[in-house]
Amino acid sequence: MEAHGLLAVSFFVFTFAVMSSVRFYLFGVLFAMVWSSASVAAKLGMVSVQPLVLYQIRFILAALCLLILSYLFLKGKRPQGKEWLQLAIFGLLNVTVALGLFALAIHEVAAGIGALQVGVNPLVISVLSAVAAGRKVKSNELLALVLGLTGVVLAVYPLLGNAYASPKGLFLLGLSTLAYSSAAIYYSSVKWSLTKLTINGWQAFFGALFLLPVTLFFYDRGLNSYDMDFGLSALWLGLPISGLAVYLWLWLLSTDTVKASLFLFLCPIFGFAYAYFILDEPFTLFTLGGLIVVMAALYIGQYKKRQA
Repeated sequence: MEAHGLLAVSFFVFTFAVMSSVRFYLFGVLFAMVWSSASVAAKLGMVSVQPLVLYQIRFILAALCLLILSYLFLKGKRPQGKEWLQLAIFGLLNVTVALGLFALAIHEVAAGIGALQVGVNPLVISVLSAVAAGRKVKSNELLALVLGLTGVVLAVYPLLGNAYASPKGLFLLGLSTLAYSSAAIYYSSVKWSLTKLTINGWQAFFGALFLLPVTLFFYDRGLNSYDMDFGLSALWLGLPISGLAVYLWLWLLSTDTVKASLFLFLCPIFGFAYAYFILDEPFTLFTLGGLIVVMAALYIGQYKKRQA
């Protein structure tokens, strides 16, 4: 009987471990599939409305979704004292500036190029974090950043001669990357007592609040048609991407931070696939080469972390 009991317990533990592992990878792939669709969803919505109008609605929906999830279902803690200022600063950097610039940039460049930014962002953050902390930049971090930028240039090069990319759009995308990296460094410098979900909800709220005057200033009624394309795009950006994908990412990070970062490899692949099949954007040998180089850069950037 003891042997049978031990066997039953062992089988249960083994099954639970396997199912947990399978769930982790399924959630990881689902995160990459949803998160990498942001550029394509944005391009579809911007056919109907101005970029900042679309993202204004996105941030409002995201804030409502995340705060409702945090307070009604997960009983999140309310910010206190200086936490309000910290959340406001984070929202200004991460949403108003970084994603506001991204909205303007993606209007000028191919969705696939926007997807590459997902891969380059962690590389820029690693280098800027080292500079901000006053430590020497590691050789693999610097090599990864150089390779990542080279991959982007390689993928972008053939697109500059047509309507798929403009110098203005690439410049704005670069500024967006720097702003996003600065926001990440600021986030890591603060000792938060709030849950990640609560932080993301409030930073989306403050980001939308600070963006509103800019959106209204540039608003042109004749350039906005609130049709089905706009509605579906705004809902997709605000709920599945800013709600589901953010929740999945936070869950992945809390489960295994190192393995979670590996799913960033999939984002550019899915992003280019969506751009090719949905938007009919070109996928050339330059595109493939750039994608491979960026993925190699991600691998090099994460290598020593996985060895630690």
